Amino acid sequence: MTRAAEKASTNRAELDRLLDGEYVAHVGLVRTDGWPAVMPTALARDGDRVLIHGSTGSPWMRLLAAGAPACVEVTAVDGLVVARSAFESSIRYRSALLFGTFAPATDKRAALDVVTEHLIPGRVAEVRGSTTKELAATMILAMPIEEWSLKVSAGWPDDPADDVAGDAWAGVVPLLPRQYDAPQPAPDLRPGIEVPLSVRRLTEPGSD
Repeated sequence: MTRAAEKASTNRAELDRLLDGEYVAHVGLVRTDGWPAVMPTALARDGDRVLIHGSTGSPWMRLLAAGAPACVEVTAVDGLVVARSAFESSIRYRSALLFGTFAPATDKRAALDVVTEHLIPGRVAEVRGSTTKELAATMILAMPIEEWSLKVSAGWPDDPADDVAGDAWAGVVPLLPRQYDAPQPAPDLRPGIEVPLSVRRLTEPGSD
């Protein structure tokens, strides 16, 4: 399979749209034993930095906090490119790599709120704030967005003339934006507690 119409982009706004639209990133680093590791984690952009969080007991988080070089990868799949041959078939995607080092965020509570709001907009106002104990057990790291690479593949099938003259269908199957199913209440949820507005906004567009 080929990479249809892949191009590099230096458009920072396009990078921000990708980071703001995705929930999961993969962080690559070299462990203390010399082996490379790639860790999936929630990621949120906060202006000119990206944030990740985890337990203070996490070895890979502690390694990053100490300044280990890191590569952060984020990809969004936008559709399938259906060509007239398997060789020319591909996907539409946007993919970014960010390079640098993380450091503990000095504004821990505010940074955690940014991550929460990225995942569920409006949720911070609906729940209690983190306790001192919870904050002490949580590490939140920030990396400045300085060195990065963005690639975008948004083309159509690039079939040779002989295949275009044939009878096989060709085109693109777009992947629809993220859709949410009906919320499922926790088994121990007390009766009478309604689904909050933040969740309804995700599952019922226009519920404001």
